[in-house]
Amino acid sequence: MKTDETHIALALTGASGALYSQRLLEILFEQGITVHLMVSAAARILFSDELGWTLPSRASDVHKFIVNEFKCAPESLQVYGEQQWSSPLASGSHRIATMIVCPCTMGTLSSIACGSSDNLINRAADVMIKEGRKLIIVPRETPFSAIHLENMLKLARLGVCLLPPNPGFYYRPTSIDEVVDFVVAKILDQANIDHDIQPRWGE
Repeated sequence: MKTDETHIALALTGASGALYSQRLLEILFEQGITVHLMVSAAARILFSDELGWTLPSRASDVHKFIVNEFKCAPESLQVYGEQQWSSPLASGSHRIATMIVCPCTMGTLSSIACGSSDNLINRAADVMIKEGRKLIIVPRETPFSAIHLENMLKLARLGVCLLPPNPGFYYRPTSIDEVVDFVVAKILDQANIDHDIQPRWGE
């Protein structure tokens, strides 16, 4: 099936790293990408703590919040509830080429690794794996336990991109924004999305 590169599925979970998701959303909207957004209950708490966002529980209200926050076109965003099985993301018949989980908790990582489709985020990730499409997971935890590493190895062997938010400092960043952009640039590269937020080595 031909996939659609102008649409991205993005899942927000309760791991620390809301700044990465905020910057990622900003760039996706700037690039004219349609975002299919899923937000876990834990993510609503995390984003309140780290960004001061008050994300409602209803998908329609999250849609209004994000549109107002980023001043994006309403049609460039689709938001789905955690148990919204009617979402196209729950089926392999949708044409979205890439899904990103950023940030990703170890609980979500574990559920994806064992194929537990008990909510839409886990099911959507399961669909990406079974259909052989791009799944990018940004796991945010330290240190990793043997359980975490075994789950990541299992997913890596299935073709999932594991992209821990480990910034490089060889370019001498002078702000948190530059550190965030380093990680977000890596995510965008893996998602095959053009950007100019980070100079490439040798440029």
